[in-house]
Amino acid sequence: MWIYHSGTILPNHYNMKRTFLTTTLLLLGFMLLAQEEAAKLEQALFNLPDVSFKRLPDTDAGHLQYDLLVRQPTDHKDPAHGHFYQRVRLTHHGFDRPAVMNTQGYFLHLGKNEIEAILDANYLNIEHRYFGPSTPDSVEWQYLTLEQVTADLHHINELFRQVYSGPWISTGISKGGQTTIFYRYFYPNDVAVSIPYVAPFTNGLEDTRIYTFLDTVGPADCRKKIQDFQLYMLKNREEALAKIKWFSKGANLKYEYLGSLEKAFEYTVLEYSFSFWQWGGKCDEIPDGSDFDVALEHFLKISDIGFFSDRDINHYATHYYQAGTEMGYYGYNIEPFKKYLTQFKSNPSAVFAPKGSNPPPFDNSLIEKTGKWLEASGNNMLYIYGAADTWSANRITPSKNVNSMSYILGGKDHGQARIRNMSETMQQDFAAKIKAWTGLDANMEVLKK
Repeated sequence: MWIYHSGTILPNHYNMKRTFLTTTLLLLGFMLLAQEEAAKLEQALFNLPDVSFKRLPDTDAGHLQYDLLVRQPTDHKDPAHGHFYQRVRLTHHGFDRPAVMNTQGYFLHLGKNEIEAILDANYLNIEHRYFGPSTPDSVEWQYLTLEQVTADLHHINELFRQVYSGPWISTGISKGGQTTIFYRYFYPNDVAVSIPYVAPFTNGLEDTRIYTFLDTVGPADCRKKIQDFQLYMLKNREEALAKIKWFSKGANLKYEYLGSLEKAFEYTVLEYSFSFWQWGGKCDEIPDGSDFDVALEHFLKISDIGFFSDRDINHYATHYYQAGTEMGYYGYNIEPFKKYLTQFKSNPSAVFAPKGSNPPPFDNSLIEKTGKWLEASGNNMLYIYGAADTWSANRITPSKNVNSMSYILGGKDHGQARIRNMSETMQQDFAAKIKAWTGLDANMEVLKK
């Protein structure tokens, strides 16, 4: 076979060789450019004080990726007091691209980030102070405050503004979304836009809006079915405890913090309705009680008793300290269940302060100050909530004094309230606001991949 090429008839194998050579040269060119970009970025990282870095394999999309350790003062008001190293994962999209800070509320979570994707943005994924390796050798609980937490984020922002000069955006999910809100309060000029996902803004240590939500969410017959199932578990406590005892032994779960398996069981029953709505439980999947083993399996799937074991209470010790001192949390309304409870005479709190931490009494002042600031000055904030998520009971509704927006996704739970699940109209409005506030185009099509 012969192929006509530029006015000359060339053999097919000759054309294949030219194609191969051209492709090879292009690949070599791309590799050279990538090496140059990596060298430039690594020089920039090397020049930053307080930053150590290690290159990781490039992402599937070919973006440079680094593990960073950022040196942070334990006490930002007294840097001489001591320091620790905060873990950050950097994904580099380009020096001309914007930057997104993911303000984690817990350990470093390495899942995909929607804001990074739709803006093709450099991505700083930041582990929260006092979680995982981002913890001083000696934990001094008095320095676990939101003022210190947000000062960590401000230090990272100051450092990396020397590398990325484009628009900056902060975002976070759940407790990470709360961190985003408080970060904006303490440092309103660090970022152009804040995007908290499913972020509760509680009004106290026992936010009773949770009780109102659980009493009104969804169809009435579903709410009755949920409460009947909770009562069913309490009425069958002896059989439940006998089987959960062996389940706990197999899972190596202990309940020394709470004091007994019985107390953990009652907590788990009370938590059931909260967890059911938070994580998208389905009413038609609630067992009718004809088979206890089926009912118990469902019960532990929706409301994991491990959440009240020493394992999980210790795992989230930092979170509980913050909830019990500054951030607020929730409790359990025992009124419908009093007759069958043996461990509680009043509403218990879902806060389990770390043993030996000696936390100060809960102080609502930061919540109140931040709430007033959000109403008067909390501009350029895009809140995302799921209407079926229990935490939406504590959602922020922007006032008429600010230009912020709250997107409430009907029927979506804590894990589903995402930009990819917005209606097309909602996505367009979301993108328009980002464009107006930053000049950036948001590509929603990438969320379909």
